[in-house]
Amino acid sequence: MSRVALQPRLLVALAIGALSLPLSGTAAAERSRAAVVPVRRTAVPILMYHVVAKPPASAPYPELYVRPEDFAAQVQWLDDNGYAAVTLRALWEHWFHGALLPRKPVVVTFDDGYRSVVSAALPVLAARSWPAVLNLTFKNVGLPGGLTERQVRRLLTAGWELAAHSLTHPDLTGLGRAALTREVAGSRSALRRTFGAPVDFFCYPAGRYDASVVAAVEDAGYLGATTTISGLARPDAMHELRRIRVNGSDGAGGLAAALARLEQR
Repeated sequence: MSRVALQPRLLVALAIGALSLPLSGTAAAERSRAAVVPVRRTAVPILMYHVVAKPPASAPYPELYVRPEDFAAQVQWLDDNGYAAVTLRALWEHWFHGALLPRKPVVVTFDDGYRSVVSAALPVLAARSWPAVLNLTFKNVGLPGGLTERQVRRLLTAGWELAAHSLTHPDLTGLGRAALTREVAGSRSALRRTFGAPVDFFCYPAGRYDASVVAAVEDAGYLGATTTISGLARPDAMHELRRIRVNGSDGAGGLAAALARLEQR
């Protein structure tokens, strides 16, 4: 489920290089976590967030709200355990062109475009110079509780990646060809035109897709697309990239357990 009722009008909706100079002590430990590795085809975790805030009593899906203190603890746990955040484009460049990545890459994604992404998530990630991916539903821009154009540009300036999450967040599997093209290709065009940024990845609204939807995403020129299916992302399924949903009740321990379970498979 990718929709949250934050406000009545809101739709329910890089590569890091290693220095060649020798280091010691704490500096060496910090550098080792970002040391580059040879090209690989192994799976990578993509985390799925929505709202970084305490859920209001009226929230229909409270599990989609992660409290700011829990988010900070999760990012701290990732940092302490050697992970470093990268964009989907960096991951694609690594898988298909041999670009360098951290030893333990993780992709952090935020669906829909809620204002808490800037107020609560950005400062935590920026403190580590970590990027994230904003899966933005175009119609949410400027709505109460949603990101403004200025805030989206602030994220882009901080190194975030912009990905499309459709124009209006419909169930794409129920649309005719013209409407499907408008939602998929049209959202890419609208985001590019508005923000002047590359939009190379798509996120299926509410995780709903079928063969026709995948074909529309491919035809629109997206390099890949993320789903709500639990698992690690693999290069042999670029338009069905799996993610790890981070629920409001998980905390740092729940995230750690989910990563351990999936990475041991």
